[in-house]
Amino acid sequence: MASCHQGPHHSEEVKRVLLTRLKRIEGQIRGISRMIEEDQYCDDILNQITAVRSALAGVQEKLLIAHLRSCVSEQIRQGHGEAIDEVAQTLRRMLK
Repeated sequence: MASCHQGPHHSEEVKRVLLTRLKRIEGQIRGISRMIEEDQYCDDILNQITAVRSALAGVQEKLLIAHLRSCVSEQIRQGHGEAIDEVAQTLRRMLK
């Protein structure tokens, strides 16, 4: 159906931003593991988990916007109206 499944569809800048954020999140996850190994205070660990969840939500939002601007808009221009249904399904899963 979509051209986005065939090769690059996000700008290098979008990919760079997403990958940078994900690498930071990886570091946060490793930090949480260390905190658990070191038996640190549970509230501090929970706060770090909340920070990771928030960071992931930011990545998810950025990717969704990029997806709408690139893949979905291109699919609609090509007459693939089912792209809207696909996005709606994705949003339903995200909101659960």
